[in-house]
Amino acid sequence: MTDAVLSMLGLALKAGKVDIGEEPVGAAARAKKARVILVADDAAPSSQRRARSFAESGACLCLTIPQRKDDLGRALGRTSVAMCAVTDIGFACAVAEKLSRMDEARYGPALAALQVKAQRARQRKQEQEAHEKNVRTGKKKAVKAPDSGAKAAPPEKTAAAKVGPGDNPRPPRQTEKQRQQAREKRRRTAEKEASRDRYALSRPVKKGKGSKQTGTNRAKARSH
Repeated sequence: MTDAVLSMLGLALKAGKVDIGEEPVGAAARAKKARVILVADDAAPSSQRRARSFAESGACLCLTIPQRKDDLGRALGRTSVAMCAVTDIGFACAVAEKLSRMDEARYGPALAALQVKAQRARQRKQEQEAHEKNVRTGKKKAVKAPDSGAKAAPPEKTAAAKVGPGDNPRPPRQTEKQRQQAREKRRRTAEKEASRDRYALSRPVKKGKGSKQTGTNRAKARSH
């Protein structure tokens, strides 16, 4: 089992998911990237205190593993490693699972906590992927099926029924023949009005003497 833990750390290192050494581990913890901090069994008390302090600041787990600094160093390509930080939740769960198989009472609670974090991370990833897909393709709203027990909506009113007593409905469109007849009617009406108003201000003609000339009078008038 010891070799299984070290082999898993070697795979995580190849994937670029392990930070080695005090300063890189502290930086990963402050950036909230560290998922679990592993400390060698024979690390100095001061290194163990700093590792626990990094874990508190980064809100992650700190586990002391049964491997020595030399064994941890060989697995990570170094001479000696006192602490390292796994920055991927999947690799962190895999390491904790192998440690739990070695000592369930000691590492079981850590495995359960990491599994909860892994589940939350998967949910966030799925939500993010669904959001990006909706942005690319447009979110389609689900059509709600009509409820059989629900009261049916009343039928829509016709255009004639929608017109109230105070409304002014739009008249129907006229044909070309109707429009021509209407223009002709307006023209005749305008001519009648014009002929009636032509003599509105004129005075009536009086008929009296001299209004009619006899033939003798007309002859005298021409001779003069």
